[in-house]
Amino acid sequence: MNDLLVIAFPTEQKAEEVRQKLLELQKEYLIELGDAVVAVKHEDGKIKLNQMINTTAAGAVSGTFWGLLVGTLFALPLVGAAIGAASGALGGSLADFGINDDFMREVAEAVPPGGAALFLLVKKITTDKVLADLRGVGGTVLRTSFDKSQEDAIKDALAGKPATPAAEAPSDENKEPPTGVAPVTA
Repeated sequence: MNDLLVIAFPTEQKAEEVRQKLLELQKEYLIELGDAVVAVKHEDGKIKLNQMINTTAAGAVSGTFWGLLVGTLFALPLVGAAIGAASGALGGSLADFGINDDFMREVAEAVPPGGAALFLLVKKITTDKVLADLRGVGGTVLRTSFDKSQEDAIKDALAGKPATPAAEAPSDENKEPPTGVAPVTA
């Protein structure tokens, strides 16, 4: 199951810095991201989405290859490459992977002008290690699908608060034996 996390930052640079840190943690297999997009709100109020993958460019490259291949079969490799690049770019621009673009633009409206929001689609996470690396980076959680305890841990880590220790299990030494059972003595 994927979880959504949206964190607002005062600047685009800070959001990009945190995204890069998370991508480094992904290389260490501490987190698996389905998507990581920085939405920037410009001074004029327009929202720009900085996707991890430029689907238009990827589509154009793929289309060029296949167009060249098909064009070669019909003795028109350059025409095939041009048509393939154009159709691949069009298909790539229409493709939408990960988090819905309209949803990101809607949520990013809450960010002040000049600010940015980092949208994360988290597939897997080693929570304690990732939060330790994110401790004190700042940011405000705008939306999340994590449960309340995980959300609170994320907010505390971003704010730089120390990790809350897990509740200690009561010791067996001071427990009374159940009624009707005689204590064992050695």
